[in-house]
Amino acid sequence: MEETTHSGEPLYLKVARLIEAQIQAGGLRVGDRIPSIRSFSRQQKVSVSTTLQAYFWLENRGYVEARNKSGFYVRVPLEDLAPEPKFRTADSGPAEVGVGDVLMKVMRAVAEPGMVPLGAACPAPALQPYHKLNRITRSIAHSDPFHSSYYQFPPGSELLRRQIARRSLEFGCSFSAADILITCGAMEALNLCLRAVAGPGDVIAIESPTYFGVLLAIEALGMKALEIPTHPRTGLNLDALESSIKKHRVKACIAMTNCQNPLGYIMGDEKKKALVDLLARRQIPLIEDDLSGDLAFDLERPKVAKAFDRNGMVLLCSSFSKVLAPGFRVGWVEAGRYRKEVERLKFLTTIATPSLPQLVVANFLESGGYDRHLRSLRLALNDQIQAMSKAIAKYFPSGTRLTRPAGGYLLWVELPKSVNALKLFRQAIAEKITIIPGGLFSASGHYQSHIRISCGYPWSDQIDRALVTLGKLCEEFAR
Repeated sequence: MEETTHSGEPLYLKVARLIEAQIQAGGLRVGDRIPSIRSFSRQQKVSVSTTLQAYFWLENRGYVEARNKSGFYVRVPLEDLAPEPKFRTADSGPAEVGVGDVLMKVMRAVAEPGMVPLGAACPAPALQPYHKLNRITRSIAHSDPFHSSYYQFPPGSELLRRQIARRSLEFGCSFSAADILITCGAMEALNLCLRAVAGPGDVIAIESPTYFGVLLAIEALGMKALEIPTHPRTGLNLDALESSIKKHRVKACIAMTNCQNPLGYIMGDEKKKALVDLLARRQIPLIEDDLSGDLAFDLERPKVAKAFDRNGMVLLCSSFSKVLAPGFRVGWVEAGRYRKEVERLKFLTTIATPSLPQLVVANFLESGGYDRHLRSLRLALNDQIQAMSKAIAKYFPSGTRLTRPAGGYLLWVELPKSVNALKLFRQAIAEKITIIPGGLFSASGHYQSHIRISCGYPWSDQIDRALVTLGKLCEEFAR
């Protein structure tokens, strides 16, 4: 029977409103852990079930979120967030890609010193385990002084490949070390896979919006991009993909099914399986980019589409760049039936991946340090996403929309149509703020009033001021 107060109000509601009042008064802030269910039950002298009901009430209203095996944490209330971006449903035909020139200018500007790094697609150095990686580097240099005196020919370090194979169980696969090829980051893996399955002039189905590195690779290889409408919560529209395959001779498909860049969604397992089955029926290879899958906010690592591959048609690419050390450039690929061709192309392209970074990453994985690092990194990025989301809703003009990422550290922001993202980018650079204009995420000229914002750096007064400035610039464009 439900406990009630003297006024007849459910007791759990009274308990919930104590936490709600603390949140609204600022006593509990975004990212703070609220008391455990048992401790709060003892404190308020109520049953555990009453406190549990109260916490579920708070969770359903967006005040808190449950984190697996960690407790409840304060999140940005749903009413304080901007609405989500509109889902673009219009189909596009195959298009020549021409983002390279603009992208290089944008990347040069983003790399300039002294900028507020809202365009940087990597976690802040303070969130990377560089002290531990440096210690491992020194240890290897001492114990194996000849570590870089020879090539780590493809497929690469066996120790690292064994560690990756062991981790594959977490995302639904069961690789052996022989299945893995080490690459110079995920971008090399992606390029090798594209070259293995397609050639100049071929049509590649991609998400829309998609990571601009995918577009750059397609452009450099003389291929054409076929944009498939992609929902900000659920991913590729499979009906649209199937329809496009019937209309056009699609040679391959590229998808980021977990923590997609820039939308941040995680595709459900049933949909991943349906995607794999759809492409397998037509013998179309899927190049799956799982660059940020380890950064899912749910502590249970999501499966990859590769987990549902029964025909060797999925080429799975990943990297440690976005999680450990971008400068190490250590990536990998499990290429299924295309393994030998991808390995051949790897040798022809770069001969080998540098030895020392492979050994450092392998040792870090073997020590258990990677899992400990991931736990703290996920929590930090989730908090930063929420803080940035709340600030954007507060400072940006009416009509702004933004995503609700399920992992990673990126926000996709839809601005009022009168705001030109490329012009906004130039104005922001003048204010020493970096962002990425949305047009770089489309081959067909979509998303001219969208921007991607990185939440990889901890919240600070500098970031707050930068968002205030961006909001004012958007207001000026929106007038």
